Amino acid sequence: MPITGGSVPIERALLPCHFGEWIQGRLGADGPVALVSLLPSRVHVHARWQPGQGVRCHAIGHGDLDRARIARFARALGGLPQGRVALRLPYPPGLGTGMSTAGLMALAAFAGRAIPPWALARACVAAEGASDPLMLPEASRLLWASRQGRVMAKLPPQPRADLLAGFFGPSRPTRGHDQAYDDVSDLVALWQQDKGLAACAALASESARRCLARRGPPDDPTDALARDLGALGWAMSHSGAARALIFAPGELPRHGAERLREAGLRGVHVLATPRP
Repeated sequence: MPITGGSVPIERALLPCHFGEWIQGRLGADGPVALVSLLPSRVHVHARWQPGQGVRCHAIGHGDLDRARIARFARALGGLPQGRVALRLPYPPGLGTGMSTAGLMALAAFAGRAIPPWALARACVAAEGASDPLMLPEASRLLWASRQGRVMAKLPPQPRADLLAGFFGPSRPTRGHDQAYDDVSDLVALWQQDKGLAACAALASESARRCLARRGPPDDPTDALARDLGALGWAMSHSGAARALIFAPGELPRHGAERLREAGLRGVHVLATPRP
């Protein structure tokens, strides 16, 4: 919606983000990389557009989005209006929380025309080789082929949970050609049975363990923290630093955040998944 800022028209938008994945891996030994996004409630990227020369996007405190990436995205959409988009990010880029996809979506939000979600997904893949499903409604209910930008199946809703979240390890931006993931077909089949939070947390933990065994880091403390703090399980960004211990609503341990910090996690905070 246009908002008047003095004599300069300003546009604002809120874009969703995620916090890692419940499950991510290949569907079959040689199948596509697919994922089930973990979407927290009340976490957004704030975007503001102002007219200007060229098509630019700047994440406040983190720098400009790569202009070649923006150009590929704009070309895939048949062009975007000139102007400058400023982003306020809830998390630094490259940690596995959807900041890159949200930044591209912000550019499209101010295009002055309706862009179908499937077109946005394809444009994101064209720009950076992969995409989260954040442009689609009920993104956490989708089995998503991230390198192809397409829905592979509709899933049960993600369960209601409280999350003790933080980051471990370096920034690791997603690379579209990266296929080094284990087969998770068995986990996806069990997820589709919709057996509740404890079962989903166990599946997320197994997906995360497989990812760590293949990709590291070998010193990740999150699995041990989940056991020690009585979590139902834990989830991670399978290509980034985001980590989340999973608890039943209202069951967060009193000293949990302190324990995560002592173990080397940074940016520790509390999240929750929305009610189905």
